Parts: sequence; C-alpha cells; structure tokens
Amino acid sequence: METAAKRTIARIEIWHGILLCALLAVLGQTRWLDPRALVLGGVFMGINFFLLSYGVAWVLTPLAGKGRIRAGVGLLVLKIILFLGLLTTLFFRFDLDAISFALGFSTLIIAILVEVLRTTRVVAR
Repeated sequence: METAAKRTIARIEIWHGILLCALLAVLGQTRWLDPRALVLGGVFMGINFFLLSYGVAWVLTPLAGKGRIRAGVGLLVLKIILFLGLLTTLFFRFDLDAISFALGFSTLIIAILVEVLRTTRVVAR
C-alpha cells in the first residue's frame, strides 16, 4: 500500500474518532441518544473500514497479482458475512438503540467527507 493511502486512511480514522468523541460529548448527556450504542456503532464502522482498506492491500492485491482473484473476492465476501452476523448478534442479543448506533455508524461517512474536502481545498491552492 502506498504511503499516501496509509496517511489518508489514518486521517479518516482520526477524523472519525474526533467526530465520535464530539457527538458523545455534546449529545451523550441528553436522553436523545444511547451513548453505548453510539460508541458501538462508531467502533463497528471504524474496524470495518480499517479491515476493508488494509484487507484490500494485504490480501486482495497480492492474490490478484497471482491471478487468484476469486480467492480474494471469496475472502472479502467472508468478511462481509462475518460482519453482518456480528451486527445481527449485536442487535438481537443486546438492547441497542438503532438510531444511536446508526449515528455512530454514520460518523465515518462524515469523516470521509471532511477529509475529501480538506484535501480538495489543499490541492486547489
């Protein structure tokens, strides 16, 4: 994986953490959100993003270079199935507020947008 890609992934994860902590600090004391579900949603998405981004570099790219694309895609499908199973387990075994979980989940999307806007502004100068 290129150094620039690693830096971008790290910056997105940092923005994600900052946004998650800010949401927790601002809305965590209200009764509108379940802080546990908010943090679990953010952590779930952060781990998923990390595994997806580094999984492509560490597993899929080398397998594709060897002509074993199907094996790489199979591993990616396995990861998706495992994470969907974990998500299902989280919701059915624990009493999580879906809105709070989704808000924590969505902080990664906002972090990606913030990073894109930041880098676009820097490149435009």
